[in-house]
Amino acid sequence: MLERLKVMLVDDDERIHTIVEHLVQKEGYDFSYAADGEKALQMFALEKPDLIILDVMLPEIDGFEVCRRIRQISNVPIILLSAKGDIVDKSVGFNMGADDYITKPFSPIELTLRIKAIFRRASLKEKSTSSSKNEDSIVIKDLEINNKSFEVQVRGEKVDFTSKEFELLWFMAEHPGQVFTREQLFDNLWGEKYLGSPGTITVFVRKIREKIELDPAHPEYLLTVWGVGYKFCD
Repeated sequence: MLERLKVMLVDDDERIHTIVEHLVQKEGYDFSYAADGEKALQMFALEKPDLIILDVMLPEIDGFEVCRRIRQISNVPIILLSAKGDIVDKSVGFNMGADDYITKPFSPIELTLRIKAIFRRASLKEKSTSSSKNEDSIVIKDLEINNKSFEVQVRGEKVDFTSKEFELLWFMAEHPGQVFTREQLFDNLWGEKYLGSPGTITVFVRKIREKIELDPAHPEYLLTVWGVGYKFCD
C-alpha cells in the first residue's frame, strides 16, 4: 500500500484551518497542523510533510523566518499564504525559498490546483530519478545541471536549489541563446495561469545568479537582455 502524501498547514486562523483541512482530506492527503511558527518547526521533523502551506503572519516566529529555517535543512515544497499581495512581500517570500505564493482571501479550488501541481511535479521527479535511462544533463563551462537527479554542480561542488529555481535554470539552459521575457518565463514556471507578477522572475534570477555565478553582478551564464528579458549563454 502506497503511503499517502501529507500536507502540513501552519496558520493561526481557525477558519483557514477548517477550510484547508477539509480540502486536503477530500483530495486524499494526510493533514497536520500547527498554529504558530515555533510549533511548526518542532512538528516538521516529526511529521515529515510532503508539502507545507505556511502563513506569513504568525505568532512567535513569522512565516518568512520559518520558511528560511526549513529551507536550510530541506527542499520540501512550501506555499506561502499572506493577506499582502504586493510584489515586495512576495519577493521576501521567494528570497526565503518559497516555491509558491497565494494571497488571502483565496479560492479553495485555486489552492487545490496549486497543491496538485506541486505533487504532480514531485511525481515526475521521482519517476525520472528511478529511470534506468542515461542521465540527462547539461554541462556548460563549470556548470553541470542534471535533470534526472535534480542536482546542480558549480565548479565541482553541489549547490542546493529549490524546485522552482531548478525549473527555471533547467528551462533556460535547455534553450541557450534564446531570449525570454519575464512574462514568458513566469508562465512557464508555474505551468498554469497564475495571479501574480512577472516581476517575481527577477527575484529568481538573482537567487540563481548568487548560486552559479562567480560574480553575480557580471554574470556569464544567466544574462540580461536589456529591455527584453533574459537568456542563457550560448
